[in-house]
Amino acid sequence: MAQILEGQLVLPDGTVRGGQLEFTGTITRIELDDRSGGPLILPGFIDTHVHGGGGGDTMDGVEGLHTLARLHARHGTTTLLPTTMTNPWPNVLNALQAVKEVMDAGGVPGGADIAGAHLEGPFISPQRLGAQPPCTVLSTPERVAQVLAFGVIRALTIAPEQKHAFEAAETFARAGVRVGVGHTVADANTVSRFLNHVQQAGGHTCATHLFNAMGGIQGREPGVPAALMSDPHTFLEVILDLVHVHPTSFRLACAAAPDRTLLITDAMRAAGMGDGLSELGGQAVIVKNGEAHLESGSLAGSVLTMDVAFRNAVQAGFTVAQASRMASAVPAASTGLTDRGELRGGLRADLVLLDEKLNVQGVMVGGQALSLA
Repeated sequence: MAQILEGQLVLPDGTVRGGQLEFTGTITRIELDDRSGGPLILPGFIDTHVHGGGGGDTMDGVEGLHTLARLHARHGTTTLLPTTMTNPWPNVLNALQAVKEVMDAGGVPGGADIAGAHLEGPFISPQRLGAQPPCTVLSTPERVAQVLAFGVIRALTIAPEQKHAFEAAETFARAGVRVGVGHTVADANTVSRFLNHVQQAGGHTCATHLFNAMGGIQGREPGVPAALMSDPHTFLEVILDLVHVHPTSFRLACAAAPDRTLLITDAMRAAGMGDGLSELGGQAVIVKNGEAHLESGSLAGSVLTMDVAFRNAVQAGFTVAQASRMASAVPAASTGLTDRGELRGGLRADLVLLDEKLNVQGVMVGGQALSLA
């Protein structure tokens, strides 16, 4: 049976108009009426880089996936890509198997839709681990074939200077996987050649958490961030928790790629759990005042949720419609999710309702209302 919501609709053309939205599992009708009041109605948030939340982690297996999908759904995320950590190779394979089992079972009741996995580790540089454990391996053809065989990988992070990286990235690109550059010590020229190589193979390229675990920018040494931002086709992930990235750096990314910058959480299991002790990839983590650090003091992922990232984008000077695109339409485009990400007839009825302070008031996944309790 069709349902109807009335409110302020955030539309694909960047306008916010009063109106009615009719839907079943998909959006069936949009009727505009500028006299309509009510909540903001946006396409559900899409998080393409999230390790955990609510005490669960992608590396935990099926139970962890259920836990994190439900936690993030309560914060407006209707689609996510559970993201692996650099771990011993069998653990990575087990995590992908769990993602496959959850997807084959129809997803997580009461949680965000799992549209595939993001393989962030272990094909990264041992010299730029960030908060990843020291378990990197090379992306040999055998390992690439192993992980692709699960049929669930939708996004990848790889360091282009590592042996086999160019060949592996081409294979992933031809399989429809978004190829991200991250956790790398490559120079700008190598990154630019790598991006061109992937794009020539028909793949989408992306910066994995731009500015983090990739060095900085100097006039004579542009580095990884400049190579990524100057490429006219590359998408840019940003962890907008105001800890990992300064608002000015975020505005720089948006100026470089106004239609290709996307919000992510990079959230760990401690998201939604408050301050205290936690864990990431087998490493002890201390969360204090909303910041997660390893015992060494290094940043250790985030405790961010997409509703907070959305509000931070608005506070950084962007309109509700612009922030909505960064949280929904752009991540969908970056990962080939053509059935969601906008309020448009025929697309999935993945919706988030916000009040005047941009707090989540309701979430629907495939037309089904979720409990926010």
